[in-house]
Amino acid sequence: MRIIVCIKQVPDTSQMKFDKETYSLIRDGVPFIINPFDENAIEAGLQIKEKHGGEVIVISMGPPQVVESLRHAIAMGADQAILLSDRRFALADTLATSYTLATAIKKIGGYDILLFGKQSIDSDTAHVGPSVAEYLGLPQITYAKNIKIDDGKVIAERVLEGYSEIVESPMPVVITVVREINKPRHPSLKGVLRAKKVEIPVWTPETIDADINRIGKNGSATVVTGTFTPSLRGKNEILTGTPEEIAETLFAKLRGLNLI
Repeated sequence: MRIIVCIKQVPDTSQMKFDKETYSLIRDGVPFIINPFDENAIEAGLQIKEKHGGEVIVISMGPPQVVESLRHAIAMGADQAILLSDRRFALADTLATSYTLATAIKKIGGYDILLFGKQSIDSDTAHVGPSVAEYLGLPQITYAKNIKIDDGKVIAERVLEGYSEIVESPMPVVITVVREINKPRHPSLKGVLRAKKVEIPVWTPETIDADINRIGKNGSATVVTGTFTPSLRGKNEILTGTPEEIAETLFAKLRGLNLI
């Protein structure tokens, strides 16, 4: 069984900075990590491999520094890692990113399960996994918190608002996972030593035969026209007194604001 996990290196959201001229992230001096949901996807892939055999291949698109996150994935137990890195991939929106990943996945071939975190913490779109499924013409299961393989099929429990559902799908299939699915393992010493020695290939648009007009900024259908940091508004007020007095005061204040 071949399991491909797509990950993204994201900035520590508490220290994010933007270039006001290009509306892109400033990477210099900002710590970057593996998108937390993607670590759950890696762990899910490793658990499937341990139970059913096969291999786990981790891929990511980004600047050269993303190799650090790929080595972390190998240290966790992934068999291979591939970096998609080229200036022409830069400034891609989710459409261009999905096309690039799907094209790379086609080159790898022979896949059974494609895993993604449900969304990235820097943009929160949750578009990429489903979009890759559409590009590849595959069934998709989103927001999975449990995955089982039985008789050549995937059975997953999806988390929805207020309830969950059980979904069955043939393979190959795209699955996005939530944090509740597992607790990612820490890399072992043996894994860390192996990760330092493994050669991680870097693929360019030519490597994957990508259409230059569909990658990076050229292939992006959305344009960021501005970025800003939200300012805090209003003030807090702590009500005191008995529960009855607090309720009466709160009611009066809300009534005075025409909220009730």
